[in-house]
Amino acid sequence: MAGKSEEKIVQMINEQFSIAADVRRDRRIWIEIDKGQLLEIAQWLKQAGFDHLSAISVVDWPDSGTFSVTCHVWSQKEKVLLTLKTRIERENAVIESLTPVWDKSAGIHERELHELFGVNFNGNDDLSPLFLEDWKGPPPFQKDFDWREYTREEYFNVENEREHVYYD
Repeated sequence: MAGKSEEKIVQMINEQFSIAADVRRDRRIWIEIDKGQLLEIAQWLKQAGFDHLSAISVVDWPDSGTFSVTCHVWSQKEKVLLTLKTRIERENAVIESLTPVWDKSAGIHERELHELFGVNFNGNDDLSPLFLEDWKGPPPFQKDFDWREYTREEYFNVENEREHVYYD
């Protein structure tokens, strides 16, 4: 059963944005929004006390041609974790950056997701490589990336007898 904090927060969100916030369990709220609402809702959440951006993640849904972008924000005062979810097109993977709201905390997550999934974050002026400095391939965490084929092409020599096992 949800506590008074969760109920109060859900009521405030519903009144402010006319969206359906859902209490999933004690101290856990979920919101699904349109990507165009992300920055406005994030700014409001920070002002409402969700002062800690815990994580931003991406899930690739190639069959539907979308990415799901999920942000987890924590209210230290209320002890509530809010999960904010939206969908973006996979072919035009662009969404607003949360750096105006959570600064470097958002920036580091966005750099990772840009590098690994190919998501572009408008407003983040540092989407430089974080892990894969010399990477020349496609975003490696997209589900249709064939890492075995990439490895064969980039690192193995078909003429080397010892490496034939990788081609058979």
